[in-house]
Amino acid sequence: MLVRGSLLAFAVTLAAVTPAVLGGTHAANAQAAFTLSSPDFKDGTRLATKNAGNNKSNPNCVGENISPALSWSGVPEGTKSLALLMFDPEGRPPGGVSHWVAYGIAPTVTGFAEGEVSKASDKYVGGTSTQGVGNYSGPCTPAGAPHHYTFTLIATDLEPSALAPGLKRDELIKALDGHAKVATGLIGLFSKP
Repeated sequence: MLVRGSLLAFAVTLAAVTPAVLGGTHAANAQAAFTLSSPDFKDGTRLATKNAGNNKSNPNCVGENISPALSWSGVPEGTKSLALLMFDPEGRPPGGVSHWVAYGIAPTVTGFAEGEVSKASDKYVGGTSTQGVGNYSGPCTPAGAPHHYTFTLIATDLEPSALAPGLKRDELIKALDGHAKVATGLIGLFSKP
């Protein structure tokens, strides 16, 4: 269940990805639902402190930078690769913070284990986050109202090797325009305890 505000943040993220993502095809609708989930947190609930960033120069980075486990199912027929974004729309206004940009994920991959994407992996092509890295970079949210960390999984018709490494979030979104089939998402909340 989405908490108040989470639905809006998720809708804003999906709308930013591309209008084609929101539609999907009739064939995709006939299949099982395309879903993203985690055994570590439920949609609209708090991420564990260990999932927060661990940059010692930032007092808001209170975690261990361990990525949560993620899994998905119902990948639409005809999908050639997947992309996965983690975005904080409330971070560093007005642009938000991109915590992870990954793409070129083979459709046979069904998830990532806890901590697996805290470093580079051969299961995805690393883009460039706001922090300048190609792997997961956990939240460093100040105390107060929690931020919404939106994980968006996008099914595409692009081959896994179609895009060069290092794309930033906006560059990936542009590259996926016309190639995105459908998207699904999951929101975790976090603020410094």
